[in-house]
Amino acid sequence: MPSSFRCSSAAILACAAALCAGCGDDGNQDADGARALLARVQADGYRSWDRAPGWEERRASSGAHAKAVDIFVNDRVAEALATQPERAALPAGSVIVKDGYDGDDFRLTAIMEKRNDGWYWAEYSAAGDPSFSGHPNVCLNCHRTGNDFVRAF
Repeated sequence: MPSSFRCSSAAILACAAALCAGCGDDGNQDADGARALLARVQADGYRSWDRAPGWEERRASSGAHAKAVDIFVNDRVAEALATQPERAALPAGSVIVKDGYDGDDFRLTAIMEKRNDGWYWAEYSAAGDPSFSGHPNVCLNCHRTGNDFVRAF
């Protein structure tokens, strides 16, 4: 192999580290906003909302959030799905809440809220502490494959 194509493992690691440094940890961009969102959906009694289509009860999940999930949708989502089942996009004001469990142990809550500028994501520990909020790349990259960034239904 020509010397111009040879790389030492140290050089490869240095390149990888430089590339990853540009990514940064953008996971918790808006912790205060995330706390306010969680308080709002809890005050609204989100566990009494409609269940997402296909998620009428807790079921196993192969997604990143937990081994089993309950998914709830607010009235905006329920109305949009009832009137436009082949929807292109959900309207602003749509909220989807996912509670994640490992067995019977509650592990996390994840929330998507459709705003005028797109989806806002937040994920919380079982204690309610935000670990992701705003528009984190980890959320965007995974949900990009969904219909209007919604993957569950």
